[in-house]
Amino acid sequence: MRTLIAFDKFKDSLTAPDACALAAAALAERRPGWTIESCPLADGGEGFSDILTRSVGGRLLNREVTGPRGGRQAASFGLVTKDSIPAPARTLLDLPATNGAGTEVAVIEMATASGLALLSSAQRDPWQTTSRGTGELLRAAAEAGARSVLLGVGGSATHDLGLGALAALGFRFLDGNGAPVDPPVPADWDRIVRIEVPPDLSLPPVAIACDVTNPLLGPRGAAAVYGPQKGLRPQDLSRLEASSLRLAELVSGACGRPAALRDVPGAGAAGGIAFGLMTAVGARLLPGFDLVAAWLDLETRLSRADLLITGEGRFDESSLEGKGPGAVAARALALGKPVHVFAGQVTAAGRPGLHLHAITPAGLPLAQALREAPERLAHSVSSAFGSA
Repeated sequence: MRTLIAFDKFKDSLTAPDACALAAAALAERRPGWTIESCPLADGGEGFSDILTRSVGGRLLNREVTGPRGGRQAASFGLVTKDSIPAPARTLLDLPATNGAGTEVAVIEMATASGLALLSSAQRDPWQTTSRGTGELLRAAAEAGARSVLLGVGGSATHDLGLGALAALGFRFLDGNGAPVDPPVPADWDRIVRIEVPPDLSLPPVAIACDVTNPLLGPRGAAAVYGPQKGLRPQDLSRLEASSLRLAELVSGACGRPAALRDVPGAGAAGGIAFGLMTAVGARLLPGFDLVAAWLDLETRLSRADLLITGEGRFDESSLEGKGPGAVAARALALGKPVHVFAGQVTAAGRPGLHLHAITPAGLPLAQALREAPERLAHSVSSAFGSA
């Protein structure tokens, strides 16, 4: 029996590689004769750079950058050669044909520099958080010789339209007296009246891996949908929305780009950094899961597997219509492969070929569930596959 193990992270508890390793060890103990292949998944958030870089034998470079609330934050980005990327992913990335086979592509993860997980609950405040560290990683990638950049924007702590990142790239945000407003966090946006674009912006083409379809503004926009998890109080939504509209218009005007970019599906990703980078540096949005699936060659791995084991923190009815483990499970089921899903919480209904396993007992306090997830995942896999 050839088994593909492809977990995403269990948020605040297990990384995707750790979840795969635990499941593989438990399965190997119960089924020692089976062939096991592990393929950790990434959704653009935590683990995106590390997983994609390591999967093609790239190298990780460490940097110290500005954290989401200032201060210094250890971060990293990957460099991979163009020819090491599977052909379907190269096609999606639309890498410049003039680049040589050894040309390096940077893989950057916003979460490692400007991520929500870097902050305690008390520190989460979209009025005060900045994406400057992400811009510093973009600049570092250019300085390291990258000819193209792939940016994953999941798990961000910010709602600054990417202005912090742009400040790190040389954009200047000025008040009425011509003094810089830096960092340009939303709490200080009312002081910004003018934006200066750097005369020579040396940045390679940027592609943003993004699965959300939210525009920048409105009831499905960045502030309304994602602001609360970043610390936005309900009574402050209208004020942040109005400030975002004003700054979006300033950015569009300064860069000579159409204001309609704020309505593009995905423009609201990661607190609007997608809008900011599309407008200021011509970044392109790519379907995140499709890119990851192509990069990890999931179709080939699924075709040669007899069984799929996958999972993440929560698996609900919408998961099979979405991304990550749900999308992998749906593809496996379409190929007639049995699927076992292990998740902290399961609310999806079973169906032929789909076996669902909730590793957390009902009523267990969240803090305890997060702490015990490694042991519970291993135990659940072990129990599901019985004795050797």
